[in-house]
Amino acid sequence: MEEGQTGLSMAFDLPTQMGYDSDDPLAAGEVGKTGVAIDSLRDMERVFEGIPLDEVSTSMTINAPAAVLLAMYIAVGDRQGVDREQLRGTIQNDVLKEYVARNTYIYPPEPSMRLITDIFAFCAEETPKFNTISISGYHIREAGATAAQEIAFTLGNGIEYVRAAIEAGLDVDSFAPQLSFFFAAHNNILEEVAKFRAARRLWAQIMAERFGAENPKSKQLKFHTQTAGSTLTAQQVDNNVVRVAYQALAAVLGGTQSLHTNGKDEALSIPTEESVRTALRTQQILAHESGAADTVDPLGGSYYVESLTDELASDAREILDAVDDQGGMRAAIESEWVQGQIQDVAFERQREQEEGDRIIVGVNEFTTDDEDQQAVDIEEVSEAEVRKQRERLEAIREDRDDEAVETSLARLREAARGGENLMPPLIDAVKAYATTGEIADALRDVFGEHRSGA
Repeated sequence: MEEGQTGLSMAFDLPTQMGYDSDDPLAAGEVGKTGVAIDSLRDMERVFEGIPLDEVSTSMTINAPAAVLLAMYIAVGDRQGVDREQLRGTIQNDVLKEYVARNTYIYPPEPSMRLITDIFAFCAEETPKFNTISISGYHIREAGATAAQEIAFTLGNGIEYVRAAIEAGLDVDSFAPQLSFFFAAHNNILEEVAKFRAARRLWAQIMAERFGAENPKSKQLKFHTQTAGSTLTAQQVDNNVVRVAYQALAAVLGGTQSLHTNGKDEALSIPTEESVRTALRTQQILAHESGAADTVDPLGGSYYVESLTDELASDAREILDAVDDQGGMRAAIESEWVQGQIQDVAFERQREQEEGDRIIVGVNEFTTDDEDQQAVDIEEVSEAEVRKQRERLEAIREDRDDEAVETSLARLREAARGGENLMPPLIDAVKAYATTGEIADALRDVFGEHRSGA
């Protein structure tokens, strides 16, 4: 992010993540629960009303329909008169980890990879300052992975994306500088610092050794960090403020380029405004009062941190070798080998907690008798707000040019059946106010849907 720019972050509700409109029967009970509902370009225009896109950098946590939401963002910029080369931000766009850890996928792996490489190619030409993917270890770690597994499986997914892009005819140094990563920060401060350091080292080696990258920016591991939601507890929620602060400190000491701090109440619901403010103040205290960000790699040279960095890098390389033996990450995911590796760790961690071998403060130790009486404000989405969103969607359908919508969707299906880049027809479809669900359905008609274990 350039000096003077504002950073914005967008999280989307589950129906949007799955390619459904807010009035779809499958969206019932989920509209607005995990983030903002984006049913059409009109919603994106409302979100960014009064916000000039040439003055902000926007991070969008979206994966299976990432191309659709990126198309909407570009369309908003076009309507604001912003040169596409000035658009900055990041889309998560990491569908491989969806098959591993989150299950919010839509299409089978092959067409999903095509969408990703189409984004790489389009953005390299049209939006060169936009990060086209955030290769995410966060969700892998949240599913139960160890620090070494988080490194290995994240970089393994990165290898798969780079390989797919090269096979699609792209030069590695044309798109690799736009790759970014996304890691979790857990409670063991020194292990987390070493993890980030080991990941940087390994990625530089991978890009040079496997892919012959020559541009120094192609070898840089730019990464965002989020504190660990899976470590937050519903019991004694104020303890989560301390957990988040320590995790955020680990991320800063480890050299993160950007940071998200969780609200203390996220084990219960989406955070309240008060808890979001506390999370923000945690970052601001780190940035302006702690001195932790005053130097690069402040723990470099520490005997323990250096040895732990070496150990994690070695362990991660061994796991990557095992992934290669499976035929690469895509094959290892499709056979569910990766999922099995993570599930084994998660099971063992749960056993340790239940048997008291792993202490969770306020959960299995240091509990109090009055916890049931602890009052916690919960952020809730009202039925009236959901109804209002559905009414907005209905109004869009009534106001738009239906013939233009059908023409754009037919054009999108035609492009999907062929080999051309899908981003231009996607941008045309969103500008016609085709909805997220309609666009996803048009691609479902061609690509089908993924079924786990099928």
